[in-house]
Amino acid sequence: MTSRSLGEPSRSPFALPRGVRGRMAGRFMLWANRQEEVLDLLDVPAGAEVLEVGYGPGGLIRLLTRTPARRICGVDPSAEMRDLASRPHSDAIGAGRIDLRLGTAADTGFPDAVFDRVVAVNNVAIWPDLDAGIAELHRVTRPGGRLLIACHGGTRPSFLTRSNALSADKIDRIERALRGVFSEVSRRDLTSLTAFTAVR
Repeated sequence: MTSRSLGEPSRSPFALPRGVRGRMAGRFMLWANRQEEVLDLLDVPAGAEVLEVGYGPGGLIRLLTRTPARRICGVDPSAEMRDLASRPHSDAIGAGRIDLRLGTAADTGFPDAVFDRVVAVNNVAIWPDLDAGIAELHRVTRPGGRLLIACHGGTRPSFLTRSNALSADKIDRIERALRGVFSEVSRRDLTSLTAFTAVR
């Protein structure tokens, strides 16, 4: 998988987790990605419909089940991650509260303007096409809804976070792309993430 949008190829097992390396990558993501601050910033209101792009092994999906969201959806390109993320939520999936699908930022498969909150954590750097991804996430966000894109960085990054942080020019590229489509865009450094919030 190549990240044409940010100008460098990705051969990482995190880009499309599969096989033994993919399962190991999924377990590592669950351990390494602490997303409580993301959940706070997302501020999910009662009755909201939420989409996570690149849900991986389902760490944020698990946190979202504790919010008053009415429906929690996700897209990820990896069938193995879909299976891993789905396992703890079979009852909620059966009841329709959780809907985890195969898909990408640029092709979610959902209708126009259905989500109050859309979130992507630590995967924007491996989207094959940044502009196409942002355009698609704008399309599925309701007017007044919020998109949150977070990537490694922050005020007190760990060694791992620092080693995976995007350069300033790539962070600026993400911000420019968001401002080209969304009406309000703000940037905030969390503990180990740099987060952009964009309002449609």
